Amino acid sequence: MSMAHGYWGKILEIDLDSKSTKIVPIKDEDYKKYLSGSGLGAKILYEQYDYKKPALSAENPLIFINGFLTGLPAPAAAKSTVVSKSPLTGIWGESIVGGFWGAQIRKTGFDGFVVKGKAEKPMAIYINDDKVEFLDAKDLWGKDVYETEELLKERTDKKAEVACVGIAGENLVSYAGIMIGGKETRAAGRCGLGTLMGFKNLKAIAVKGTKQPEVYDSKKLRDLVKEFMPNLTKNAEVLHDYGTLGTIQGVESEGDLPIKNWTLGSWEEGATKTSGQMLAQTCQTGHYACYACPVRCGKNAEVRVGAYKGAIGHGPEYETGAAFGALILNDDLDYICAANDLCNRYGLDTIETGNTIAMAIECYENGLLTKEDTDGIELKWGIKDELLEVIEKIAHKEGIGKILAKGSRKAAEEIGGIAKEFAIQTKGLSYAMHDPRAYTTMVAGYATTNRGACHLGTLGYFSEGGAVPRECVGFNKKTEPHGFEGKAEYAIRLQNFMNLFDALGLCKFIMLGHITPEIMKDWVNAVTGWNLSTEEMELIGDRLFNLKRMYNVRLGVSRKDDVLPPRLLMHDRKTGSAGGSIPNYTRILKDYYDYREWTPEGIPTEEKLNKLGILSSAQ
Repeated sequence: MSMAHGYWGKILEIDLDSKSTKIVPIKDEDYKKYLSGSGLGAKILYEQYDYKKPALSAENPLIFINGFLTGLPAPAAAKSTVVSKSPLTGIWGESIVGGFWGAQIRKTGFDGFVVKGKAEKPMAIYINDDKVEFLDAKDLWGKDVYETEELLKERTDKKAEVACVGIAGENLVSYAGIMIGGKETRAAGRCGLGTLMGFKNLKAIAVKGTKQPEVYDSKKLRDLVKEFMPNLTKNAEVLHDYGTLGTIQGVESEGDLPIKNWTLGSWEEGATKTSGQMLAQTCQTGHYACYACPVRCGKNAEVRVGAYKGAIGHGPEYETGAAFGALILNDDLDYICAANDLCNRYGLDTIETGNTIAMAIECYENGLLTKEDTDGIELKWGIKDELLEVIEKIAHKEGIGKILAKGSRKAAEEIGGIAKEFAIQTKGLSYAMHDPRAYTTMVAGYATTNRGACHLGTLGYFSEGGAVPRECVGFNKKTEPHGFEGKAEYAIRLQNFMNLFDALGLCKFIMLGHITPEIMKDWVNAVTGWNLSTEEMELIGDRLFNLKRMYNVRLGVSRKDDVLPPRLLMHDRKTGSAGGSIPNYTRILKDYYDYREWTPEGIPTEEKLNKLGILSSAQ
């Protein structure tokens, strides 16, 4: 048994076929090399599982791994990762979720668990410390996320944390998420990992624990956190007061908001009407914080239209607000709240849902879809009741929903014609709600981030926009928002940094406290008694990014896939702060490969892999 501090040194392997479990020890050296979270998850997926197996197969595992600091007394150390081959994209898939789920996993005495196989019939799992029960979930199948959480808590423990899929996961909608927290929903939303959970007939996992790992020097950790906190508290006021939706007016003013399926540059009045500030004045009912988080950015809101009128649940985040607002020209906050609530109930990724609907509206506008195709629904800009109707159809895979349930890339392929022009995606993942024409670090980020078009892979707009000093990632060069000089290096430093957040389980909003790899290293050393240097910490971030890339390389990913949709490279929106910006993608990508020490085809060189201690083929 490991005498380690801060982590347990073991994960739980759960086999759905045989309804059996096995404890798998993890070496101390592996924690020092990969930390935990998506880092340890990447090592397990890369080295132990056959990448050739289809994403929707019993052989494809669902890997739930806690962040290294999750559940410990570090600020916003709440994040937990789900890793697998993505059913949506067919490549590297990871999705990260906050709330209290990870903190409860920590208390079980495991650093995570791996779910293998496929249950014969609907099943739920209850992990209570080191005891595991396999429960019949026939009565839960068909229930929404909120009902599932309530019923499973009644059967297990009121204090348990529940991760489950809704009917979207059951129906194998390609972008179903894994939802935690019931009505105060937090989602492992991206990459369709809820689709895999549904395929495995695993409706839900309830977790409850009583243990706590020892911290090597708790006084040192307390002192370090105390020193860090004032900056964070001061700089996170907008998020504290209005949530992530409170940033939408600022994002619009920077030309960073996607409007009318990424074609327009300005939407000032609409941004005001759909802002977190407006939510606070209208349907907001309270606040919500994840484990150990001083920011408290979660907002609860009342649904005031649609079938679930009167319900109260987690209000829309920025991404959701933009996806069901600016992206489709809907400036009615009530309908954004209702659409958000439906997605939370049914377990849908709001980013993929919004982009896919925006693509469908443009197809309808251009005659590629007719009323006959859409079951009589007029798919026009600014849809409201129709928006809720389409979301219902997607979750149930009915009518037009059958096609749209495939996500923007595959739906556009099926619709045919020029529909692909309207599908704003990279590697099969639809774009998050930040425009790379506004801050061009995002050009490199969207093109190369391992799971596809992900804003969290770099958070370039956050740093370039001035919310975080670039010195936090050791980047001191001056850059122009729409230029190309220095953007590749800047993006790479941010990507490596983001991989540290994901491996440590820290919320990225604590960047507002001006956290650095050095501060992270100090926290880790206080927890473990290790003696990591800042350089070693930075090397871990680099290693993790390249390890995930190598998983993708095995699947055929190369430069041909590191592309942005033509609309984002050639379309001048003319208005707004980013009007006139056409990114120099070719130069940015060339610089990126050079700085990463990859070949011109986008493959990490053997020399680079040796430097990082990554095997180019699993042994």
